[in-house]
Amino acid sequence: MLDLADLRRAQKSPQYRQYGGLFVRYGKSSKGAPPKRRTVLTVPEMDWIVDVLDQWIKDIRPLFSTGCHPALFVTERAGRMSLRSVNIAFTTASRAAGLSPDHDLHSLRHSYVTHLVEFDYPEKFVSLQVGHEYASTTAIYTGVSDEYRNRLIQRSLKSQHPELWEADE
Repeated sequence: MLDLADLRRAQKSPQYRQYGGLFVRYGKSSKGAPPKRRTVLTVPEMDWIVDVLDQWIKDIRPLFSTGCHPALFVTERAGRMSLRSVNIAFTTASRAAGLSPDHDLHSLRHSYVTHLVEFDYPEKFVSLQVGHEYASTTAIYTGVSDEYRNRLIQRSLKSQHPELWEADE
């Protein structure tokens, strides 16, 4: 349900142009509540999305003869892509790339959370990015690598016993 109007400039990050944030109007709601709204900010480690979205909007999307249609992602018939069609497209691309069939579109959300954690963003920021009210929900989405866990242990040891690490530096 993303529209072109949902793309936002981030005043503090002009290098991302109109892709500094994405306004999510139809986030998953809590039981009996309206959809959760939030703005997902572009982070430097994933700024490659700026060029991808720019190419989609300026070069590819117009080929679908969308006219004034507000949808960010459209079909070959110039209509809004349904969740089902997005899932089919992801599955097709995933198979073509030789990825595990265990991965689905929702796996990208888990991967995004894990990357933000490994990039050392604060828990609250990560939770806000994905629209979770509680850090425990975000933790379910996180599957950090062995390398990240080793860095955490090393950082902890350095902070508790800096004298042991002075010789290495």
